[in-house]
Amino acid sequence: MVSRPHGGRLVRRVATGARAERLAAEAREMHVIELPLDLAADAENIARGVYSPLEGFLVQEDYLHVLDDMRLADDTPWTIPIVLPVSPEELAGVGEGDEVALSYGGEPFAVMRVEEVYGWDKREYALKVYGTRDVRHPGVAKLEQMGELLIGGRLELFKPLPHPFSRYALWPEETRVLFEEKGWRTIAGFQTRNVPHRGHEYVQKAALTFVDGLLIHPLVGWKKPGDYRDEVIVAAYEALIDNYFPRDSIVFAVLRMAMRYAGPREAVHHAIVRKNFGCTHFIVGRDHAGVGNFYGPYDAWEIFREFPDLGVIPLFIREAFYCEKCGGFVNEKICPHSEEYRVRVSGTRLREMIRRGEAPPPELMRPEVARVVLSFENPFT
Repeated sequence: MVSRPHGGRLVRRVATGARAERLAAEAREMHVIELPLDLAADAENIARGVYSPLEGFLVQEDYLHVLDDMRLADDTPWTIPIVLPVSPEELAGVGEGDEVALSYGGEPFAVMRVEEVYGWDKREYALKVYGTRDVRHPGVAKLEQMGELLIGGRLELFKPLPHPFSRYALWPEETRVLFEEKGWRTIAGFQTRNVPHRGHEYVQKAALTFVDGLLIHPLVGWKKPGDYRDEVIVAAYEALIDNYFPRDSIVFAVLRMAMRYAGPREAVHHAIVRKNFGCTHFIVGRDHAGVGNFYGPYDAWEIFREFPDLGVIPLFIREAFYCEKCGGFVNEKICPHSEEYRVRVSGTRLREMIRRGEAPPPELMRPEVARVVLSFENPFT
């Protein structure tokens, strides 16, 4: 049986039919707040239940609880504040209780009731969410570009955002039905922002030995410079799945959500989100959602001890490597051989090879995947 939604109910704040038409007409007369793609995606994720139990951007009480306790005010586990930053100029003339239209690309797509306007301390946010105030951290650097005020309140979507990967864009209500139709009682979610190498494949297939099905769920959307472009990630996974996975054991879908590089806190957030999609298990990788040396390699494993009530089972699968003596991918629990036989998978090394136009060796990346990645003139953001 698929997991219960986080908080017990799958949120749906999507207007259809006559109501959607009425909201669209009303939005034309409202104060408009133009959003960048990452915040617009957050709004749509709220409306479509990805962030259940949230029904809108956080009000101050919930925001402070998430910062300090990693829980909402009602004690529901929640680790990443989902907030809407604005400048005073963007909010000129708008007060609490007013309705505003949220717009992306000049097109209003949702209506939000402004329940609260409040200030925030970006330095405190950085320290508590990212564990650092160092501007070399991409999340901290991004904070500097955000508005000085936060607005909280419920929202309602009346128009879907355009999606470049609509073929693979599934929402929680859809994946839940799909998993039920497949007869899957246990589903593991796999989060990624990279093209797949053999280490990823090992972890995915290791998880599949314990569950009925696997949701391979890469993020598309905002990522730091130097990460893989969305279209490269999608094409690389198509190549891997076509050649190396039985189709009845996996579902491939994309999730439009910004990477925050918040390490342990974001690992829990990723698990909660996949729980809302119906996953009963979630694969927690080495240095999950990490960047640089800001987090320890297994910090993301430790944080799950603080959430016995999370409602999704974390799968801690050790880092895999190719052992020349074993003749395949293994990890240190099952390989007795010394380091001289072990070929480690380094994402940095793989990216350097790809930048030079070199195909990574087949023990590190499937040739079919490498060919697809190298077919792009510039695979990186």
